[in-house]
Amino acid sequence: MAGDVVDYAVDGPVARLTLNSPHNRNAMSSALIRGVHDGLRRAVVDPAVRTVVLGHTGNTFCAGADLSETAGADPGTAMAARTLEMIALLRAVVECPLPVIAAVDGHVRAGGMGLVGACDIAIAGPRSTFALTEVRIGVAPAMISLTLLPKLAPRAAARYYLTGETFNADRAAEIGLLTEAADDVEAAVDAVTAELAKGSPQGLAASKAFTTAAVLAGFDRDAERLAAESARLFDSAEAREGMAAFLQKRPPRWVG
Repeated sequence: MAGDVVDYAVDGPVARLTLNSPHNRNAMSSALIRGVHDGLRRAVVDPAVRTVVLGHTGNTFCAGADLSETAGADPGTAMAARTLEMIALLRAVVECPLPVIAAVDGHVRAGGMGLVGACDIAIAGPRSTFALTEVRIGVAPAMISLTLLPKLAPRAAARYYLTGETFNADRAAEIGLLTEAADDVEAAVDAVTAELAKGSPQGLAASKAFTTAAVLAGFDRDAERLAAESARLFDSAEAREGMAAFLQKRPPRWVG
């Protein structure tokens, strides 16, 4: 086990990290974030492992930040701390010298989108749906822009950042969020991991570094500013109303 809500298992050259917190739709709680960090560390030091597959239980890959953990706390302070945790997690996935594959067969929302964007290869099945819902609770996809904007087609980024609408795996592949939309996620992931197993550890790490250099430069340049912007938005009256409406399962006041 990599943590109470993240399962860790090794199958030949593949380390499998499974988000296993279906009670909150695999939201990014502190425990889940710690679990993924731990799993990545374990995979990196195992000489038999060539790649990491990040999967999930339940019908949701990741629902984004666990807003329930901020209930009763000062929103700005709580979300500033959570944003820094999430930025560190995204960076850990990008910096990991092993290729990381997102295996998605369920819903992805908000911060979960950033986790998919951080992975080197992302494969999703027909039950998958995607949405950047931050705009609907009074905030914005600030810190996850670090991994999303380098991947998404600019016109598509503008549409889905602004509308918060839901789209499917085929559309996600068209706009660059996914590597592949597959009918059988497990078979597609197995095909890719078989190819990655042919690579040397040094070759994989060096090749990945070329593809992630610009993304990591973005973290160095923008992470602090985006964390501050995220905290500012969450500390606003609109965000308080948006989060209250979300937790109470009602429309926010600005929806007619």
